[in-house]
Amino acid sequence: MSEVFEPVERTSRTELSALQLDRLQKSLTHAWRNVAPMRRKFERAGVRPEDLHSLADLARFPFSTKADLRDAYPFGLFAVPRERIARLHASSGTTGKPTVVGYTQGDLYLWANVMARSIHAAGGRPGDLLHNTYGYGLFTGGLGFHYGAERLGCTVVPVSGGQTEKQVQLIADFRPRIVCCTPSYLLTLADGFAAQGIDPASTGLKLALAGGEPCTREMRAAIEARMNIHVMECYGLSEVIGPGVAMECFETKDGLTIWEDHFYPEIVDPSTGEALPDGEFGELVLTTLTKEALPMIRYRTRDLTRLLPGTARPMRRLDKFAGRSDDMLIIRGVNVFPSQIEELILKSTALAPHYVIEVARPQHLDEVDVLVEMRPEADNADARSQAAAELQHHIKSYIGISARVRVVPVASIERSLGKARRVVDKR
Repeated sequence: MSEVFEPVERTSRTELSALQLDRLQKSLTHAWRNVAPMRRKFERAGVRPEDLHSLADLARFPFSTKADLRDAYPFGLFAVPRERIARLHASSGTTGKPTVVGYTQGDLYLWANVMARSIHAAGGRPGDLLHNTYGYGLFTGGLGFHYGAERLGCTVVPVSGGQTEKQVQLIADFRPRIVCCTPSYLLTLADGFAAQGIDPASTGLKLALAGGEPCTREMRAAIEARMNIHVMECYGLSEVIGPGVAMECFETKDGLTIWEDHFYPEIVDPSTGEALPDGEFGELVLTTLTKEALPMIRYRTRDLTRLLPGTARPMRRLDKFAGRSDDMLIIRGVNVFPSQIEELILKSTALAPHYVIEVARPQHLDEVDVLVEMRPEADNADARSQAAAELQHHIKSYIGISARVRVVPVASIERSLGKARRVVDKR
């Protein structure tokens, strides 16, 4: 096993399970005593913290969801007095009230530690120069990576999002070893390097720590080939802590190792909520084991994946995400994930990885349009027609839906400065 940031990364499964059970009992008790809405949910389910005698008993406890956070807006799920909250973060609230999360000083110390552990596992080391393009402010990405990198001993360039031309120039001038951003913004940076005639390989960049949105295998391969870097995936969500829940390990690069000493994972059937064994695909559910301000019990992430045995570390891994249960499109009775269409686009040598899926129902039936750009070097009328026909055929053959493919001019699809908006549902 390679070098680790903290000794717990080497612990045995037996030792880890004992630690998880102890911490889980304490987290349930903390929530029961201090979070009235959660205590009421426990009571309705007929369970109390003392009913947990084994890790398997967690399945008896009720789920938490994003709706719980919105119903308790802004501070109703906090387990400590508001005066003990050292920092607040919040979602954008584009689909309703924002979800507000709070951190005590202890939580911030924990968060910096798991982020330092994550960056170290991905190949970062003390002294590395790290260019952070994640947004600062209420979004957890920017400050999560920032304080984790500083805890590890890196030199942080806190650029935040936007100003791609300036970002490219700073990377060329400062020569950071690591860049942190969403996968889609890596593509925007690659376009920026090309526009300025700069070879990314000449800048010193070696690692990209990518998170905030799914990254298919094809997307990662395309980015790595174009920028000549290793793309390492990071996973997290603000309701649980922010980035730092799980990270790919550089020595194996075979899925996200989940930091099970702080976040206990389960996989459940997304329809029934029934717990599923390791190795079966379902919805990821997370329980915090050490959070003070906002303990989350069996939080339904809506992310679809499965649990795999550990490789680089004894802690289990998350397989590639198959999508999100709430991102799934139902098109004329067929379940469709945007990542399925993305994979087909990226298999084409003529199409660029910039696309938007538009769904409408002008009368009684769903209609799908896929807007996608050509690669500049392959852009001509004949190639556009052929590429559109091929993608349309593959969508029908592999996914089972009919879609109109419209090849649009190069650079006409809006470039992402953070998370890319891939679907426009007009129904």
